[in-house]
Order: sequence, then C-alpha cells, then structure tokens
Amino acid sequence: MEKVKALVYLTAGLFTLISGFVIYFVVLYRNRQLKNKQEQEKQQSAFRQELLKTRIEMQDQTLSRVSLEIHDNITQVLSFVKLNLALVNTPDEQQRTEKIAESRELVSQAITDLRDLSKSLSLDHITRQGLVKTIEAEAARLTKSGVIKADLATTGEIIPLGEQRELVLFRIFQESINNALKHANATDFKIVLQYIPEMFTLTLEDNGSGFSPAAASKGGGSGLKNIENRAALIGAVAEITSAPDRGCRIKVSLNPKTKDQYPNG
Repeated sequence: MEKVKALVYLTAGLFTLISGFVIYFVVLYRNRQLKNKQEQEKQQSAFRQELLKTRIEMQDQTLSRVSLEIHDNITQVLSFVKLNLALVNTPDEQQRTEKIAESRELVSQAITDLRDLSKSLSLDHITRQGLVKTIEAEAARLTKSGVIKADLATTGEIIPLGEQRELVLFRIFQESINNALKHANATDFKIVLQYIPEMFTLTLEDNGSGFSPAAASKGGGSGLKNIENRAALIGAVAEITSAPDRGCRIKVSLNPKTKDQYPNG
C-alpha cells in the first residue's frame, strides 16, 4: 500500500513538473513572439521615418537646384529677351526681325526649362519615369548647367526595382553628386547602372580630390555613412573607395528579386 501511495505521489509530482515546464515554455514562446513583433514594428517605424526623411531631403535638394537654375539660367534668358525687345523700335527692319525671332527662341527655351523644372519638383516623376530616365534627366541637366560633366551608361535589360528602392537609390545619387560638387570639386561624374538577372549595381564615380577613408571615418563622414545606411535599408550593400587626389567611387549592389524587408513600410 505504501508503495502504491509513493508511486501516486511520484506520478503526481512528475505530472506537475512536466505541466510546469510546458507552461514555462509556452509563456517563453509567447513572450518571444511578442518581443519579435514589437521589434518588427519598431523596425518598420524606423523604415517609414527614414523614407520620409529621404523624401524631404530629396525635395529640399530639388528646390535648391531649381532655385539655382532659375537664377542662373532662366533669369538670364529672360534678361536677354528684355534687351532684345528694347531694340525692337530700331528703324532697321532686318535687325528688328532678327531680334523678334531670337526673342521667340529664347522664350521657347525658357518655357521648356520651366516645364522640366516643374516636373522635377514632384517626387512622383521617379515612379512614373523610373530610375534610369530620372537619373538621365538629372545628368543632362547637370552637364547643361556647366558645373560638372555627367556621363551615364546603362547595361542589361532595365527592370523596375520598386518605388521605395528607386527612391532611396536616387537619393544616394543626389548625395554623391552633392559630395562631388561641394567637397571634392570634381569636374567629371560617371554614372553606370547595370542590370543583370540576379544583381543590380549603381556605380557613381568622380574625379575630385578624394579622401582617406580612415580620416573620413575619424572625422565623422556622416554623408558617406548615410549612403551606407540607406543602402542597407533597401537590402543593398554600398562599397565606397577613395584616396587623396584619386576621386571617389561608390558602388551600390542589390538583388532585384529579393523582396523588400518591410513591404508595408
């Protein structure tokens, strides 16, 4: 009888112990699920904030460029038109006709430039035109302005990379141009977009003053760090190589077939 009681107590104890372990692991599993969900929500929130920051920075950069182009280009064109119209009252009929024709061409040029600028003010043009055409238009505008010679080359079959990715890639392009102009004093800027089935690469290279990566790291290098962080945001890898007096090269690589990390961001 005592043996039976001992067996019952032992069985009850084992059952209680096993039940305790089961409850413990269930609670642990649920806590981990909750923690993972909270972490995912936190990452998605950070992703949305970074995309919003990217859009705002792109808009600011575009507005600065538009302001500069209106001042340096369109204002000058319209000033020439004003001068020409002041000479319309000349008694020389041939000169009057030439000035009117020249003014028409200048006004037409100003209208075209303003139309192009108005399109660039909307970030939706990246979605409509795609990354290649948007960068192509920016490269042509930069070369036309005379501040830097921008060359664009595209290889492979162009495929859409997704709105969020192309937005971030275009912002990386803008930051690279900004660095080349403001800090490197570059005169040439090469852009290569390469599309292959398993890999897309965006290569940006300038002939500016360059820098020592170690020195840039010690000095903060927030612009370069932003490029690396933004590339990681869309599942890409940014390789930045430079040396004093040898320019800077930025290569961003990603797998086009990889799904966005935060598709709902």
